[in-house]
Amino acid sequence: MNRFTYNQAADVAAAIEEVDNYASPKFIAGGTNLLDLMKENVERPDHLIDLNKLAFKQIEELEGGALRLGALMTNADTAYSEQVIQHSPLLARAILAGASAQLRNMATNGGNLMQRTRCYYFYDTATPCNKREPGSGCSAINGYNRILAILGTSEQCIATHPSDMCVALAALGATVNISGKNGERSIPFADFHRLPGENPELDNNLQAGDIVTSIDVPANSFGAHYTYLKIRDRASYAFALVSVAVGLELEGSIIKNARLALGGVAHKPWRDTEAEELLKGQEANEDNFRKVAEKILTGAKGYGDNTFKIELAKRAIVRALKEAAEGQEKKA
Repeated sequence: MNRFTYNQAADVAAAIEEVDNYASPKFIAGGTNLLDLMKENVERPDHLIDLNKLAFKQIEELEGGALRLGALMTNADTAYSEQVIQHSPLLARAILAGASAQLRNMATNGGNLMQRTRCYYFYDTATPCNKREPGSGCSAINGYNRILAILGTSEQCIATHPSDMCVALAALGATVNISGKNGERSIPFADFHRLPGENPELDNNLQAGDIVTSIDVPANSFGAHYTYLKIRDRASYAFALVSVAVGLELEGSIIKNARLALGGVAHKPWRDTEAEELLKGQEANEDNFRKVAEKILTGAKGYGDNTFKIELAKRAIVRALKEAAEGQEKKA
């Protein structure tokens, strides 16, 4: 780990202004990912700006039934909040599927959005990695790639986004609120993270000095029919091989509305709105679920060790849709 300086920002304006005083500053809150990256010399900031004194640690109810989640609330406080459980139980379940209890007690909502990939080669500074060192090459494409992406990849990178929380936020159509050098703005969740393309070093569409202040989760009707399915190598503290967040609104056995997002398969949470449309007005049955699974995985590409994830993802989608259609009251 390299030497760095540290300061705790008193307010948002001071934190944003402080960025311009250093060559490679980083914001820090819970630090559950950043500190790991620093220890491995993947990230080498010369200055840390601590955001923990900022006032983004509460939940607000907005007009129209949305919830605003403070970016500095911990994952644990968010998942166990009665407001979140009542409003968006899908989100609460997804958060609790991630990491460990100890990490959830430290990790913040804003930091969760900023997680970087867990690609083996990204963490191994002895190997080429376009995400870590643009233009050096991607070791994963012809290397060991079991946990890596099958959708939205490029010749530059096949890394996956590791968050569980973000998969649920993608399915729920959340919005990310930001303060930056040019004032405040909001980004639809679908536009927050990036696919690798020619610039895999860019994980998201934030600008230098931007601070995530809150996340808005719109009102939804998925309280009775939802699930978060996470397929992983072990039952605890493992990243998803494939995860599926599903929210359904049913009228009898007919699907009135559907939301579905995948994790563990792409550089960002993967949501296919055209596939969701295929479900609307249809019977909630296995045949229709299989059609949707095939649609979502159209264009998927395996790289050897991870090719099994294409079929795994299809089966996971069908299973998750079945679980959501069955309803939470039947699972109690």
